[in-house]
Amino acid sequence: MAKIDAFFKLMAEQGASDLHLVSGQQPILRIHGEMERVKYKTLDNDELKAMLYEIAPEEKIKKFEETGDIDFGYEIPGLARYRSNFFQQKYGVAAVFRQIPSEVLTADQLGLPPVVKKFSTLHKGMVLVTGPTGSGKSTTLAAMMDYANKNRKDHIITVEDPIEFVHKSQGCIINHREIGLHTKSFASALRGALREDPDIILVGEMRDLETIELALTAASTGHLVFGTLHTQSAAKTVDRVIDVFPSSQQAQIRTTLSESLKGVVAQNLFKRVDKKGRCAALEILVVTPAVSNLIREEKTFQIPSAIQTGKKYGMQSLDDAILDLLQKGWIGAEDAYDKCLEKQRFVQFLKKPPEDF
Repeated sequence: MAKIDAFFKLMAEQGASDLHLVSGQQPILRIHGEMERVKYKTLDNDELKAMLYEIAPEEKIKKFEETGDIDFGYEIPGLARYRSNFFQQKYGVAAVFRQIPSEVLTADQLGLPPVVKKFSTLHKGMVLVTGPTGSGKSTTLAAMMDYANKNRKDHIITVEDPIEFVHKSQGCIINHREIGLHTKSFASALRGALREDPDIILVGEMRDLETIELALTAASTGHLVFGTLHTQSAAKTVDRVIDVFPSSQQAQIRTTLSESLKGVVAQNLFKRVDKKGRCAALEILVVTPAVSNLIREEKTFQIPSAIQTGKKYGMQSLDDAILDLLQKGWIGAEDAYDKCLEKQRFVQFLKKPPEDF
C-alpha cells in the first residue's frame, strides 16, 4: 500500500471531493465545497515528492520533471479513482486529487430532468455539458453515458485526460482512451475514432480549435458527440464554439453548428443548507428549429428568451433552476444571488442586499 493511500481513505471517511497536498503546509480536504485542514504535520518538500512519485507512472514523473505539471488517473481498487495533478510552486511540489466515485450515479439518482436522458438516445449531433470547474459536469456526463449504456446497443468511445468514470460494457461496448497513455491528443483520438465505427463519442474537454472542429465534423457525419466546455450559460456556449474559429470561417461554422448542436446543459453546483452535500442547478437548451435559426442568423443574444418560451420542450433557464432550489429550501439566498445571472430576481431574498446594487 502506498503511503499516500491513507489520505485517500480519510477523504472517503470525511466525504471530501478533493485533497490538496502542498509543500510547507498541512494536508487540506475540500468537504462540501469548503477547505478544511487535516490535523497532520506540515509537509516537507522532499517527503511529499517521495510520496507523490510512489504512485506516479515513470513516464509521468519524467514529464513532470521537464514541464512542472502533469495530469494522470490513479485508482485504489474497491475505494475510488482519482484525477491527479502535480505542479511545481514557489515552495516546492504540490498536488491536487479529485475523487471520482467508483460507482456511477444514474440520471434518476441525480434527479436529472427527462430531457437530459433523451439527449442520450439521439442518433447523431452534438450535446454539450458546460459550467465552471468543479460544477459536476463529469458526473452529469457519466450519468448520460450510463443511460445510453443500459438502453442502447452501440459502440461508445470516450477520450479523456485522464479517464474519470469507468463504465462496464452493458448494452453497449465502451472503450476508454486516455490522452498521453492511449493516444497523443484529443485531436488525434478524434481522427482515429472516425475509423473505429463509433456511435457515440465522448470528448472529455473541447479545449482548442482542432478538437472542436473534429468534434463538429463527427457530429455532422452521423455520430452522437458529447463534450464539455467551461462556459456559464447556453448562449455563451454557442458563442464560445463559434469564436474559437477565425472570422473568415465563422459563417460556415455557424451553419454547421445550427444543424449539429442538439442540446446544451449548463450547470452550477451549490452547497446544500438543509443537509450535508451539494446539488446542481441546470440550464437546459434544446435546439429546436427556432433556436437553430437564431444560431445561423447571429442572434444568440435571443437564446435566453427562446429558453423561457421553450419550457414545453424541456428547456429551463439557470435562474429558474436556482429559484426552484431556493424555494425548496435546499440552498442559501446568498449562494443563489452569487451564482444567478439576473441579480434583480434574487436581491429580495437577501437579508442584507449589497450597497452597490
